[in-house]
Amino acid sequence: MHKASVVAISTSDKKGEKKVNLDKGELIAAHGLKGDAHAGDWHRQVSLLASESMARIQAKGLAVKAGDFAENITTEGIELWRLPVGTRLQVGEAVLLEVTQIGKTCHHRCAIFHQVGDCVMPREGIFAKVITGGTVTPGDSVLVV
Repeated sequence: MHKASVVAISTSDKKGEKKVNLDKGELIAAHGLKGDAHAGDWHRQVSLLASESMARIQAKGLAVKAGDFAENITTEGIELWRLPVGTRLQVGEAVLLEVTQIGKTCHHRCAIFHQVGDCVMPREGIFAKVITGGTVTPGDSVLVV
């Protein structure tokens, strides 16, 4: 079992933009992160990106931080892109997520690509639906269940 944790929770009210980091986030079952543009009744309610993926972009000399790739939850200590669809993740005490998609097709170069010169989300970001809601804060554990 991996020892993984949440680095940041991030939200935005528009799609395709960098997100703002929060002290805590409220995940709503079958909906997503409260107040986030991507929340709703679909399979990509919450997006996750590993800080390890971000580090590869930082290594290219780009000053990027949690939320810059429009991810809702930034993690460390777990290779998210290796998890099969259907994997369930317990985040903190209460939240249960189910992985629904690995990566995505970017049909248009979004604002993030133009701002940072590369986007790792299409390759290594993952998407999940919220099975059980609750509050998530930086430092919370992330466990594959």
